Amino acid sequence: MRNERIGDYLVSQGLLSEEQLQKVLAAQKESNGAKKFGDVVVELGFMTEINFTKALAGKLRVQYVDLDNTDINTDAVQKVPEALARKHTVIAIAITGKRLTVATNDPVNFIVLEDIKVSTGMDTVPVLATTSAINKAIGKCYSMQNVDSVLEGVTAMASDLGGAMDEDANERVESAPIVKLATTIVENSFRADATDIHIEPFDKYTRIRIRVNGDLVELMNISAAVHSALTTRFKLISGMNIAEKRIPQDGRFTQVVDGTTLDVRVSSLPMVHGEKIVIRILSTGQIALRKITDLGMSDYNYQLFESMLRVPHGVILVTGPTGSGKTTTLYAALGEIAKPNVNVVTVEDPVEKTIDGINQCQVNQKAGMTFAAALRSILRQDPDIVMIGEMRDTETADIGIRAAITGHLVLSTLHTNDAASTVVRLVDMGVAPYMVATSLIGVIAQRLVKVLCPNCKRARMSTDEENELMGIPSTIQIYEPVGCPNCNNTGYRGRTAIHEIIHCTAKVSAIIAAGGGKEEIEAAAKANGTKLLRDNASELVQAGETSIDELVRSTFSV
Repeated sequence: MRNERIGDYLVSQGLLSEEQLQKVLAAQKESNGAKKFGDVVVELGFMTEINFTKALAGKLRVQYVDLDNTDINTDAVQKVPEALARKHTVIAIAITGKRLTVATNDPVNFIVLEDIKVSTGMDTVPVLATTSAINKAIGKCYSMQNVDSVLEGVTAMASDLGGAMDEDANERVESAPIVKLATTIVENSFRADATDIHIEPFDKYTRIRIRVNGDLVELMNISAAVHSALTTRFKLISGMNIAEKRIPQDGRFTQVVDGTTLDVRVSSLPMVHGEKIVIRILSTGQIALRKITDLGMSDYNYQLFESMLRVPHGVILVTGPTGSGKTTTLYAALGEIAKPNVNVVTVEDPVEKTIDGINQCQVNQKAGMTFAAALRSILRQDPDIVMIGEMRDTETADIGIRAAITGHLVLSTLHTNDAASTVVRLVDMGVAPYMVATSLIGVIAQRLVKVLCPNCKRARMSTDEENELMGIPSTIQIYEPVGCPNCNNTGYRGRTAIHEIIHCTAKVSAIIAAGGGKEEIEAAAKANGTKLLRDNASELVQAGETSIDELVRSTFSV
């Protein structure tokens, strides 16, 4: 049993078919042994990395560990030098007496375990974890030691200069401490699952904050003397003009962190005490596209959404405020409907993720390549499905709606507060109500709500006022955030989406064509079975997934 090959084991367990196994072996043969069996299985999409690792753990009878949800002992981490951990893709996670528990992706490689035993003088107990989880943990656990040493170097540099920061700027920008600091800021932000980094200059210090789960959290404060060199470093690598400090600028660069290539957008804006830099971290196409099933939709909403995507032509709109995951939903929808026999073209500003097999076009205002101009050309490119990044003006909305009427499927986003007001907005933008009524398939409004940390959430009974907010008759058990080391003392870990989906049925279309208001459309949609954002958030609170505070923050209206 122990000598059975992993491929045969997966087939015997019903996790792979014989046909898939042959495809994997053929692909592995093509790589001349450069790729491991498991890597090929994951690459071809037959199994996820986690499922393969769990199956491997079952075969080898080794414990599987989910490092993302495991408390890693910092003393254990210190036992193994960083160079050794990176070389062998291992991380020590616990100490029991004289035994060191080590997470590895290859528990039968005794040379590695012997190496660690010699280095630490302790017996090693291997447990199995995924390669990406180990790399992420290595980055996270060793990076905090690096931050302190980098900050020491930068502080020493600032005091050497005695505040004279503007003379030989280039030398300093290329100096090791500043380069290291810039790299470390991006690395640590990515590891903390941040979406944005704010570098803000003040009189005596520079504050660096990161946006995690929609909230800004302080990362570090550095000496104001270093600010100029740090901003110049970011401007230099993102291709901006470093001599120009009076006007806002935009740029971008890529950086590899823990094996993932990040697409990093940089924006600079002159302030009183220097330039403020805001950095947006976008994970590139290397991170797999989300599937529709991974969007956090309730089963009910998922069925509504899927039935909308089956309609051959018309307009589907996704609405919500900035940063509510609209683009992610659109990309997931595209991934579902982009088959080899259809021509999919997108117009975006900017293109956030490059997707295989989809023609993506970037807006360039300076060159006259606006949304409207790009759309006109696209309609001559024989498209089946068109995605418009955002309907910003009347012209774009008008062309988009006309494209839908002439037999194309158009997906786009709008900034409105709920699904019903989207229709009113389109009419306000100057699109004739009868055109909206005939072309609109449906509208999805969405928000992101924070998910309570499972390790520290605290149960309590709901009050009458909260019952009213949730729309329920009696008191129930709900949870509130507390805060622990696992969630950086915020009480929340990650976010999920809530949705409100309106189908444009014959009744809703008739109201739109007659110029009906938001209330009428909403009433007809509710009669039709639409669940509002508030209902969706209320279900999450009742299930113990999120808190009342989040329900109020995301759906409260006067």
